[in-house]
Amino acid sequence: MQEHNNNKSRAARLSIWSNSFLIVLNTLVGLFSGSVSILSEAIHTFIDLLASVMAYFSVKISETPADEGHPYGHGKFENVSGVVEALLIFVASAWIIFHSVSRLLEGNDNIGHLGLGLGFVVMLLSAGINLIVSRKIYKVAKETDSVALKADALHLSTHVYTSAGVGISLLVIYFTGWHFLDPVAAIVVASYILKEAFEILIEAYRPLTDKALPAEELHIINKVIQKHIPGPGMGYHMLRTRKAGSGREVDFHLEVPGNMTVSDSHDLCDRIEEEINEKLPAIKVTIHVEPWAYHDLKR
Repeated sequence: MQEHNNNKSRAARLSIWSNSFLIVLNTLVGLFSGSVSILSEAIHTFIDLLASVMAYFSVKISETPADEGHPYGHGKFENVSGVVEALLIFVASAWIIFHSVSRLLEGNDNIGHLGLGLGFVVMLLSAGINLIVSRKIYKVAKETDSVALKADALHLSTHVYTSAGVGISLLVIYFTGWHFLDPVAAIVVASYILKEAFEILIEAYRPLTDKALPAEELHIINKVIQKHIPGPGMGYHMLRTRKAGSGREVDFHLEVPGNMTVSDSHDLCDRIEEEINEKLPAIKVTIHVEPWAYHDLKR
């Protein structure tokens, strides 16, 4: 677990450093060339930097053990971070679209050949850096099931396409002189960002409403429980699940024969918990044991 936490922190720091470098690079080249599409990428990267910083601190907070004020742990800080990240991206996208439409209506023929060539090289460099970093972060996110890092990796992977798209549009402008492609490319970038923000918002927000675990994970849990209660006079009910950050929680009532000893029922619960933990990472299992006769009377 500690190794997982260290990997998550390292991945978040890598994202912060790469985004900081690309912000400086894209902003300088965007101002030099006058390209609104390059500046839109700089803004996109700045939003990613904010998201990376939030992801880093949310990961650190989510690792904090449960305490008196947060008896269920701090996992949902990652989800809150993801929601805020998505809202920031919505704002940035609206700004880019507004500015690009204004530039498109006004006309834009201020980008010289040097600026176009330099912009093309920088956009391809940005795409390459984001491709490498996003793959590393996504690998860690998948291993640790971190929603904050998944959101961060999604940001960066989108940059691969938008940066490459902007680079290609600048290359076309270089050879054709079609300067209207610059704000058009910026609008396309903003559209990709909006789609990205919506996906992040849905993934991050659902656990905040205590939505049940996915159907495939519920199937695993049910299969494990049923495996351990094959005999007559045994069953279970009131199965509940939810997710907080990378953590999962499940609780249910286990019905056992009335003459089963406390020690035997405790051992049974341990076996069920151990197997569920083997099949699903970072899960807390709470089992309430009750005699079959008691449940039968309630029915």
